[in-house]
Amino acid sequence: MDKLVHLFSSEPLPSAVPAGMVSPYRLPPHPLAEAAAAAALTDWRTYMSSHPESELHRQGKMCGVLVVRTSDGRTGYLQAFSARLDGQAEREGYVPPLYRGAMPVGHDKAHSQRLQRLFFAEQRVVNRQGAYKNLLDIFAHEKPIRSREEWFDPSRVSTVSSPLPMPPSGAGECCAPKLLQYALTQGLTPLALAEFWVGAPSRSEVRREGTFYAPCSGRCKPILRWILGEEPDEKIPMQGEDLRIDVLHEDEWLMVVNKPAGLLSVPGKGDEPSVESCFASVKAVHRLDQDTSGLLVLAKIPEVYKELQAYFQRRDILKRYEAVVKEVTSEGVKELRSEGEIRLPLLPNPYDRPRQMVDREHGKPAVTRYVIRERRPDGTLFVDFYPQTGRTHQLRVHAAHPDGLNAPILGDRLYGSALPSDLMAHRLLLHAAEIRFLHPITKKEKHFCLPSSF
Repeated sequence: MDKLVHLFSSEPLPSAVPAGMVSPYRLPPHPLAEAAAAAALTDWRTYMSSHPESELHRQGKMCGVLVVRTSDGRTGYLQAFSARLDGQAEREGYVPPLYRGAMPVGHDKAHSQRLQRLFFAEQRVVNRQGAYKNLLDIFAHEKPIRSREEWFDPSRVSTVSSPLPMPPSGAGECCAPKLLQYALTQGLTPLALAEFWVGAPSRSEVRREGTFYAPCSGRCKPILRWILGEEPDEKIPMQGEDLRIDVLHEDEWLMVVNKPAGLLSVPGKGDEPSVESCFASVKAVHRLDQDTSGLLVLAKIPEVYKELQAYFQRRDILKRYEAVVKEVTSEGVKELRSEGEIRLPLLPNPYDRPRQMVDREHGKPAVTRYVIRERRPDGTLFVDFYPQTGRTHQLRVHAAHPDGLNAPILGDRLYGSALPSDLMAHRLLLHAAEIRFLHPITKKEKHFCLPSSF
């Protein structure tokens, strides 16, 4: 028996064990992966208690578990942590890194890039068919990722020509690739993955202890695609998903519809349906996240589209959203006021699109007013949000961030729900409930109110 495989206290029933590998992007994770994560989290908290100097008390870390079947048919799990823990790349009982050599550091940019390329060339990854590729080949056809520093400091962008794109910094050091790679090289059958945060909450990426997150798109997805031999499924179906579009108003210039959760506002990269594609010659004036339901305004002619866009830019349109959130309670967290304003500037996370992150130096201004309308017996809050700016995922980040509401929206698979899987909402509980604007042609006020069923 592999000493890194932690067996469950009792062998799960066959019906409780997945027949094959569950999508690593499944949220909430498979129940066995959740159980393994709970045991691992207990171990991490014991470690933190005995190591008050650990970095986990200051900045936290992503950790993970992988449920596996051993060659003799038993079920257990592997554990991993991203990058290094307190300066060490390995810890007893946890899977080792992909490559045990030290990353060399060059004296200048060109020299450093050559050394990095050699380092990535040494990191060979096996897939389920037993074939190997190094990280350079795996990322050969990926769009290069520029770091946050390079976005705002052009002098940091390398001018050294290279035949292949450089993998992003930290590629191969995340939990998912390490866990899957160890399982496949040791004759273990991978079944279900769960990644979760341990330690102090992140003040930029909206990470909190014990919450599950999907593997990142920039560093992990190309590696997972190679290992699994297929495109990792990131679309999480919602129970009872109904993509019917209700038309609330239509005239010769514009439409107002009720967009269902699960439907894109505008066409994406694939062939998924969208609100725009369901109607002839219309253009969405604003957008709702795919997981968000509610009122969406569509323009039928270019002049109306431009005028309504100007309304949004001047903030001449009132928008109100309804949401159910779960307040995070912990020692030292001040009580949430019944109403207030959140100001947290936002920036796309270059390594984990489409997630957004808080960046007080480089982020774009993002402002949200909120009113708590109901405090419910189950500990959830029913909240009205009034966005004053229109940044991507603004309400979701402002709700979840410790310096915002510190109360994630239920069912938010990007920024985390405070509920375990048995209580997890089967969709994002965020709904565009009200909109008020001046009709660009008739100049009459149009007011639409469509309350949620939350």
